[in-house]
Amino acid sequence: MNTPTQQAASPVPSGRLLLKQLQEQFAVFRDCLPLAIGIDKQLLAAQPDIDRKVLRIALRMHTHSLRYLKVMDKATQRFDLEGKAVAEVTEEHRTHATEMLRERFRKEGEQRRAKQAAEKAAEEAAKAEKLRADKLNQLAAKFAKH
Repeated sequence: MNTPTQQAASPVPSGRLLLKQLQEQFAVFRDCLPLAIGIDKQLLAAQPDIDRKVLRIALRMHTHSLRYLKVMDKATQRFDLEGKAVAEVTEEHRTHATEMLRERFRKEGEQRRAKQAAEKAAEEAAKAEKLRADKLNQLAAKFAKH
């Protein structure tokens, strides 16, 4: 017997899976072209069976990808599902993409430096532990002779 939670847990495709399907279906996603504002409505009209929540996740993944942001940083036109230019990319949107890229690179740099510092600290701790063990062994050997 199915419980209500088992019935509610129908297989909903993940955002990543939906994004992959969109990339296979539409060149505008595959080629990472700047998307028309309101493209979610176009997608829902073309494919009404798409789960809105999953679509939002897929679009967020796509529009926050490094590749998309790099394209948006230099873009002048936005494109619809058929790949037709439908609007200009505003300076505000280009600036936003530039700021997101700058922030991402800054965070990646901080993470890289933190990782290097942690590796260096671990290496120094290992050296100190080895030195301590060597000294203890020397002392043990010295007192073992007596």
